[in-house]
Amino acid sequence: MLTERKISMSEILIYKTEDNQTEVEVKFEQDTVWLSQSQITELFQRDRTVITKHINNIFKEGELDEKSNVQKMHIANSDKPVVFYNLDVIISVGYRVKSKRGTQFRQWATQRIKDYLVKGYAINQKRLEQLHQTIQLISAGGKTESLQLQEAKGLLEIIQNYTQSFILLNQFDSNNLATEKLSSSITYEIQYDEAKGAILTLKKQLMKKKEATGLFGNEKDDGFKSSLQSIVQTFGGQYLYPSIEEQAAHLLYFIIKNHSFSDGNKRIGAFLFVWFLEKNRHRFKKSGEVKINDTGLTALALLVAQSKPEEKELMIKLIINLIANK
Repeated sequence: MLTERKISMSEILIYKTEDNQTEVEVKFEQDTVWLSQSQITELFQRDRTVITKHINNIFKEGELDEKSNVQKMHIANSDKPVVFYNLDVIISVGYRVKSKRGTQFRQWATQRIKDYLVKGYAINQKRLEQLHQTIQLISAGGKTESLQLQEAKGLLEIIQNYTQSFILLNQFDSNNLATEKLSSSITYEIQYDEAKGAILTLKKQLMKKKEATGLFGNEKDDGFKSSLQSIVQTFGGQYLYPSIEEQAAHLLYFIIKNHSFSDGNKRIGAFLFVWFLEKNRHRFKKSGEVKINDTGLTALALLVAQSKPEEKELMIKLIINLIANK
């Protein structure tokens, strides 16, 4: 069953196509954007039945998980909840209908997400201190008599679960991300020939699903090999990037930003990034949860792709913080 949510006017953005012929109200929630099926139809200027077919195939073929990429949301002047699809679904539909508008919308939406993460969620130090004080207050239990027990527990859980996220976003906004207590137990060193074989396997799978062409994964030069060599370079017998987090972060960044392939740089970068973490047993938190889920990895790859060269160190530190031991 799809989750139902209410959307306020403060979470609605207006997207206008470059030809100024179409305006779409875009819902923003959960660090992504949402469009209804009728809005996707209007955006891509395709028949509704065509959009319906593509959406159904996306879920049927297992390209995306329906439960995590679809929401029922209540909107103004509507008696019934409306089904909305997130950016991952919208992008997938855009690829399938080969719409230039899809590319334009993806670029617009990605920038809005980046702005939201950097500015909209930035929490100043004073508010962070207040959060910590609230945690201590509730944990102590001395002044919670006025709160119902269940309410107090719920508030404590929310604050504890998200305080680290608030801190990370604040550090990102102030360009003050720390890289401490990293794992130096590197057990797997990525090799060019093995990586090429893995990319070829990925290419075959994507082409079978008609999600890639023959251009996918074709090297334009020696840039990919050079990127891998730079990740494992040593000095005095020691890695220049001595931790799993640093090697993984540079792997993702170099592959995406160096554009070594004719097509598929972001997908290949994300694929090898996850593969490297898996090989080094560093993909999951201590709780057993994956450190970066599919949606988070997509957003991270897009963020890296659109980052400026002078933001490299900031991007690297952000990735490191997201995959550090938790």
